[in-house]
Amino acid sequence: MAEIHVTLPDGSTKAAERGTAIADFVAQAIGKGLAKAAIVAKVDGELVDLSRPLDHDCKLEVVTGKSPEALEVARHDAAHVVASVVQRLFPGTQVTIGPTIEDGFYYDFARHQAFTPDDLAKIEAAVAEEIRADHPFVREEVAPADAIRLFEGKGEKYKVEIVQDIVARGAKTLTLYRHGDWVDFCLGPHGPSTGRIGVVKLTSVAGAYWRGDSRNPMLQRIYGTAFFDQKALDAHVARVEEASRRDHRKLGKALELFMTHPWAPGAAFWLPKGTVLYQTLSDCMRRLLLSEGYVEVKTPLVFNKALWERSGHWEHYQDNMFSFQSEEQTFSLKPMNCPSHMLVFGSRRRSYRELPMRLHSQDVLHRNEASGTLGGLTRVRQFAQDDGHIFAAESQVGDEAAKLFALLDRVYKAFGLGYAAKLSTRPEKFGGDPALWDRAEAALEAALKKQGLPFGVSPGEGAFYGPKIDFDVTDSLGRKWQCATFQLDFMMPRRFELTYVGEDNAEHVPVVIHRAIYGSFERFLAILIEHYAGAFPTWLAPVQARIVTVADRFLPYAEEVAAAARAAGLRVDVDPGTDKLGAKIREAELAKVPFIGVVGEKEQEGRAVAVRRHGKGDVGSMPVEGFVRLLATEGRPPFGAPPDGSTR
Repeated sequence: MAEIHVTLPDGSTKAAERGTAIADFVAQAIGKGLAKAAIVAKVDGELVDLSRPLDHDCKLEVVTGKSPEALEVARHDAAHVVASVVQRLFPGTQVTIGPTIEDGFYYDFARHQAFTPDDLAKIEAAVAEEIRADHPFVREEVAPADAIRLFEGKGEKYKVEIVQDIVARGAKTLTLYRHGDWVDFCLGPHGPSTGRIGVVKLTSVAGAYWRGDSRNPMLQRIYGTAFFDQKALDAHVARVEEASRRDHRKLGKALELFMTHPWAPGAAFWLPKGTVLYQTLSDCMRRLLLSEGYVEVKTPLVFNKALWERSGHWEHYQDNMFSFQSEEQTFSLKPMNCPSHMLVFGSRRRSYRELPMRLHSQDVLHRNEASGTLGGLTRVRQFAQDDGHIFAAESQVGDEAAKLFALLDRVYKAFGLGYAAKLSTRPEKFGGDPALWDRAEAALEAALKKQGLPFGVSPGEGAFYGPKIDFDVTDSLGRKWQCATFQLDFMMPRRFELTYVGEDNAEHVPVVIHRAIYGSFERFLAILIEHYAGAFPTWLAPVQARIVTVADRFLPYAEEVAAAARAAGLRVDVDPGTDKLGAKIREAELAKVPFIGVVGEKEQEGRAVAVRRHGKGDVGSMPVEGFVRLLATEGRPPFGAPPDGSTR
């Protein structure tokens, strides 16, 4: 048998007989310990089963349970086992799809009767039995006709439809995976056996339309997760429970920050306290950007479709726009600011001396999101962004990138949010000249490297008009959220015929940088509510201090203290209730007010306040002036602070 050469991650090369299974090669050439720990392997960067034969010179990497990729494979293994158990326990149930998702997996089933919590418990117990049975996962390649006959014989109409779709796209060979007596169509890869899955927990059941289309039958989706050991699963469950406790929809209601109503789906009603949050973020960002050389503009909410045709959005984005007819013309609510900013720049002749021109807006935007995707503040139809567009010469892109990176570092550190960058490149459906795309991608990569920022690459995830750098922030629970973006656009300024007069007195086309740091205010506030669990830092808190009285007769003095704080630009209220002091303090604690000022006879006589800090108890007694200074110090925004030193 012919010999091939296998290159390992350390650069060494080992010989193997062509056709040797990866598992056997690893055991013989590297070590039985690694072979035992292996879940799957990478051949030339592609994840494959350990049973696959080595048939050409290649690079090989063994993937063990320490890798996130191995955990994803185990979760897909678990989805197969769940499906097999469901069909055994509930005969007549049809299977559809079962992919992995973030932190777990799901499988969709066609069954007339709803799954109950007791059913989930039975399924979970049976899954544990299948894991203990340690059935091997066996891969089989079959002709499409054979796969269709197999699933037609089992009455699996959804599987038949999936196979037919794959065949219609040109597949000549299909792969099946078996464990025990159960078989599924699947691209793989899978682990060696069910015994390598670890621990499985089923979490919930939800409805889901077949292929996500409301015109199709409603299926039942069983969600679950898997980990290689119980300790990791327990830690995950604790994180999920904490995330549920912090859910911004729950806290938004409990803390009276915002509300929603079915008559305005996908739009938030900002209540007084939530409006303070919103405006504080808005004002801080506005002042920060103005100090960095941005100028603010406001543009119309409604535009003729001609604008969107010129920008390219009508071709690529019209399904996500709210459009309507008026006087036999088509208009739409604007879903983004960039085309209107192009009009602002193009409103008169520009000189290179004006560049970079940094425009920003916080205008209201609307996007026609499907009703089934709406949720709290994280997916809405009406929102605003800290939106900016920089019109620059190509030579200025690197400096502008450095300025943006410094800005977002300052902002995210103020909230205690970690962050990481990823470069998104040309999508399959893109606009403009490929050569311009190549230049744009190279410019962004060079900017990241110059700043020394580590970054990942997301191939094909760029906007239709240009590549971008997205920044994922990490909250206090370790969850990642995509927020800031830096998008380089060579295409749209050409579509709008934008030019500036250069030093050479010739016309040049500017580069446009689309950028945001918060992203959507609504979504960023949802992140912050959960990140802080509603206990905002003093500078951001809707109410920074609450004055409570030992008895009603001290209310006038409480109002004096509050007035002194308000005069310094602080957000302070007074509890006028008749409850006992302990109840008032508990109420302020539940409202997560950063400071509580207690006043009674002693404080009134000494013109003082007994101060408590949220969650930490007594700070001590201090003069009113000292209390105001403390609040002013902690209440001053860490970025975009007012020039007069107040917290407003």
